[in-house]
Amino acid sequence: MPAPEAEQRPYTTSSVRLSDETLGVLAVIDRVDHVDGGCSSLDYKVGHPGPDGQPWPADRAQALVQAVLLYHAGYHVVSADLYYRETHSRVSIPWSDDLVDEVRELVERARTTAAALAPPPPLVDSPRCPRCSLVGLCLPDETNALMARAGKPRRLMARALDQQPLYVTTQGAQVGCRGGQLIVSLKGEVIAEHRLLDVSSLCAYGHVQVTTEALTKLWAAGGNAMWFSYGGWLNGWAQGSPSKHSELRRRQVVAHVQGAEIAAAMIRGKIRNQRTLLRRNAKHDVAPAVAALGRLAEKALGASSRDDLLGFEGAAARTYFDHFASMLSCDSTIRESFRVNGRNRRPPLDPVNATLSFCYSLLLRDAVAACLAVGLDPYLGVLHRSRYGRPALALDLAEEFRPLIADSVTVSLFNKEQLRLSDFRVSAVGTALAQQGRRTVITGYERRLATELQHPVFGYSVSYRRALEVQARILAATFIGELATYTPLTTR
Repeated sequence: MPAPEAEQRPYTTSSVRLSDETLGVLAVIDRVDHVDGGCSSLDYKVGHPGPDGQPWPADRAQALVQAVLLYHAGYHVVSADLYYRETHSRVSIPWSDDLVDEVRELVERARTTAAALAPPPPLVDSPRCPRCSLVGLCLPDETNALMARAGKPRRLMARALDQQPLYVTTQGAQVGCRGGQLIVSLKGEVIAEHRLLDVSSLCAYGHVQVTTEALTKLWAAGGNAMWFSYGGWLNGWAQGSPSKHSELRRRQVVAHVQGAEIAAAMIRGKIRNQRTLLRRNAKHDVAPAVAALGRLAEKALGASSRDDLLGFEGAAARTYFDHFASMLSCDSTIRESFRVNGRNRRPPLDPVNATLSFCYSLLLRDAVAACLAVGLDPYLGVLHRSRYGRPALALDLAEEFRPLIADSVTVSLFNKEQLRLSDFRVSAVGTALAQQGRRTVITGYERRLATELQHPVFGYSVSYRRALEVQARILAATFIGELATYTPLTTR
């Protein structure tokens, strides 16, 4: 770029980088054209100009900032130009001194918006939203629907439909990487190969080794790795660079202390889903239990303290699991053992409890993954108290999905006789899933996550896996103040 006072100038100069400390902005101008002692900034656009042939507001703002930077650098500016490749047209904005004030106002408004603690509301019915690559993260229609600012939302397209978790349960296996594939081997022999593009997360159970190269490639592909005990308890996870949304994490800390209303909404959603599952699947009359769960759900929403809320949750759990066996039509030995034992864990005493505990651990894994994808800290919850090693927020998020996913998978696998006594190891200590039983549960669980439901609030079809992430994003929007209340996912 020649100096402003230079007499000889080239016809054009490309990739000109300018900044101004007064405005506090920086720009790289695609091209500067020099004509008759003056110059014009030119920015290339892929699309087309607006309906009236003029630049779109965002394009105009960018072009004006570039022209003002040239002006402040001492150049004689003739115009701010934009070239639209789709229509092969060049649109010029003639220079005037008033444009300096317009740009200064634009920059001040941008700084005010950036400094605000609450983000501005999303656009309503904008034709730009469906084509935006961030529509599945921003959720403009869903947010507007919850804020009563718009009507029925457009259909949400699920993100990364082809990506699935990779479960490695073979003891002594090693997970490595070669090229673009994850290689699972046992004693030097390859037993499985999966493309990194198809893997959303790696789940290692028990004595499974994962190489550094596999972790690095998995993080680069946007995935994470999680380690479980042989019995299925989540021990920890590894991820790449954490979320850069520091304000969300700060607001989460505030909600951790003051999030009683969010916790109440979560418990109400859980009890309502328990009520629905029991009403749909019970093999005999459970009307009194269903009515009791309905009353407890409404009481939970009006709980005045955390202790009262936990009391309502405990009462609902006793009522629900007292009638859980009524949903089972499997082997009488399995059904009666659960009826006698009730809900128990650590270790589970019967096949039904063993399956429930394993499904809850799988659900916790997906809840942790949803929290990490949104930028939430899985350890700072609003319902479960924070303890060393407990992912409290992931447990909070999983509450409303326990009946919808984990309990439903358990009932389905036993009623369809896909799980039998031979799939369990029974000892004096407790009951655990055998290798084949574990694989059967994982298959049924993943099948349930892929099942689509009509979202009760937004009206579109969405898989349970995507619904879990949508709820995590609604929770994040509640933390930062974009939404006034948290709306749980409940089915009729």
